[in-house]
Amino acid sequence: MSGQFGFMAKIGASPAAVATLNDQPYIFTILVVVLVALILQSVLIWYIHSATMKPEQKKKKEPKGAKKPAGKPPAAR
Repeated sequence: MSGQFGFMAKIGASPAAVATLNDQPYIFTILVVVLVALILQSVLIWYIHSATMKPEQKKKKEPKGAKKPAGKPPAAR
């Protein structure tokens, strides 16, 4: 298939899909715009979630030199 969207056939699109995209290229534009909008919305939701967490819900960062409390000692052999 040739045309503006011939590369889509190489990645698995059927000949009918490639022909439709070549005939109506705005469909591909809408697809890209919707995907970008969904990604931006997901990032916004994640930011709102992390910005509105209560302090006790956030993980506390431990200093680099801090040791973890010792649990059970290793088994004696």
